[in-house]
Amino acid sequence: MSACRHGRYGRPVRVGLLTKEYPPEIYGGAGVHVGHLVPALRELAEVDVQCFGAPRPDATAHPVPAELADANAALQTLGVDLSMVGPLAGCDVLHSHTWYANMAGHVGGLLHGVPHVVTAHSLEPLRPWKAEQLGGGYRVSSWVERTAYEAAAAVIAVSEGMRRDVLASYPSVDPARVHVVHNGIDTEFYQPDDGRDAVRAAGVDPDRPMVVFVGRITRQKGVGHLVAAAHRIDPAAQIVLCAGAPDTPEIAEETERAVDELSAGRGDVIWIRRMLETSEVRQLLSAATVFVCPSVYEPLGIVNLEAMACATAVVASDVGGIPEVVADGDNGLLVHYDAADAERFEHDLADAVNALVTDPDRAARMGERGRERAVAEFAWPEMARRTLEVYRSVA
Repeated sequence: MSACRHGRYGRPVRVGLLTKEYPPEIYGGAGVHVGHLVPALRELAEVDVQCFGAPRPDATAHPVPAELADANAALQTLGVDLSMVGPLAGCDVLHSHTWYANMAGHVGGLLHGVPHVVTAHSLEPLRPWKAEQLGGGYRVSSWVERTAYEAAAAVIAVSEGMRRDVLASYPSVDPARVHVVHNGIDTEFYQPDDGRDAVRAAGVDPDRPMVVFVGRITRQKGVGHLVAAAHRIDPAAQIVLCAGAPDTPEIAEETERAVDELSAGRGDVIWIRRMLETSEVRQLLSAATVFVCPSVYEPLGIVNLEAMACATAVVASDVGGIPEVVADGDNGLLVHYDAADAERFEHDLADAVNALVTDPDRAARMGERGRERAVAEFAWPEMARRTLEVYRSVA
């Protein structure tokens, strides 16, 4: 795909969007965000996507430079970032997503003399467990993020909670430069799905209550807390863990032991380790009695929106931007997370799940209200319009 055409900032706006993840190579919430934002933005502006990975028809993909094939992952990232910069000539604004692409936006903005906008999906200072995964690369990623945020013309936070975290983590950032644009949801795709073939294929009985988790095996997502809490969850409910892509071998082994212990104690634990197709996720979310999000850090939590759009009640921790999505007592239940008292959190998480598993009518009513909220407040066209407003504000 060609880079953005030359010209002054005007209509249509020419956007250079920089991201590690882009369809079909998506593994996290930031990739889901970008995958939906780009088509909506392309209704309003010219968007040139520069991404990592293999070639694809609607973006310019950049592999790791051959010279860095054996280098630390953080250095590989910087190599890809630098390869992205040249093709950005002629863009009116650059927009980077996650630290993986932040340096491309920062250097690109300097080189081409255009504003750089950053979307804050998560913050390195609030994810110290990443040091387990990246080693010394975590110090590099932290430096990249700080440099980009402090120099950015604007920062888009995906929630009010994230905005507070940005200003607390980087106090030199002018609050006037930090804007809130929530994550969106494709409510035409994510809607109640009566199909059950994928549910049965996964070994789940669709006619019995089920508690579903979807997420990566990482400290952030709190899967360990859910597994611990599940010892107290009503044994009539199946525990369905759609959990893969562990951050480290150590976390993988730790999770394996915990799930084995849980299975031995209660049975009815189905662990789906492969990356599911989105249509399969939709079926599982639609069939669930309760969706659980036990994250210890979550800027917003797109997966909660996906569950809500499928008319499923949500039980979630009250961290980050989750309370801006899950209205406690309306479309779900919030559980207070305190890092100093994990046992209490796990106890309360089980109680909240049990309250809905044992009252399926209440869970269904919450699911209906969640669907209504997702449609009314989190549609992607509106989020794209608000993103374009941020671009115009830095012209």
